[in-house]
Amino acid sequence: MDQHARRHGARAARSHGMVEGEHGATAGPRPGSAERASDSSGTSRLAAMAERVPATVTWPLVAALAFGLFTIFRTHTAGIKGGPALLYGVAAAVVSGVLGLLVARYQASMLTETRALAYGALFGLSMGWVYSLGGESMLKSCIFGFVMGGIMFLSALYLFRAHSAREPHGRHRPRQAQDTQRRRLPAATH
Repeated sequence: MDQHARRHGARAARSHGMVEGEHGATAGPRPGSAERASDSSGTSRLAAMAERVPATVTWPLVAALAFGLFTIFRTHTAGIKGGPALLYGVAAAVVSGVLGLLVARYQASMLTETRALAYGALFGLSMGWVYSLGGESMLKSCIFGFVMGGIMFLSALYLFRAHSAREPHGRHRPRQAQDTQRRRLPAATH
């Protein structure tokens, strides 16, 4: 019972050693405390860490990992085997991860079109480079990169415009009532 209560965040009542949920007893160690982080199962520590990492860090890292794996696959199918294919994948993951983190970090300060262009450029350059690893010509790789970047630009632009109520700037932001009242001119007195 005590193990079940700790797993679900209940704290024992002070008067006796039993956990009484109907009396409102909660917790054991509080979420995020050092006592909970040192739990014998590593899942609670991992879950606590996952709650603290923002999405602007998580998604670029997941995308960089997927891009690194795709690069390994692409170089491996092009005939590069073993260590060199792994090095290409690691380098692709690191570079795209750093660039993705930079775009995600500064996206709130960008205009909607600039942000969509940044995502499109990063995606188009990445896809064009990976396409060239398969042995295709430079012209075909550039065209493929431009097409993929254009698709990403249009997709990101649509996504940002569709969710424009969350925009931190721009004409789509709803005005606050206090802001409009402050700008009113006083009534004429003559």
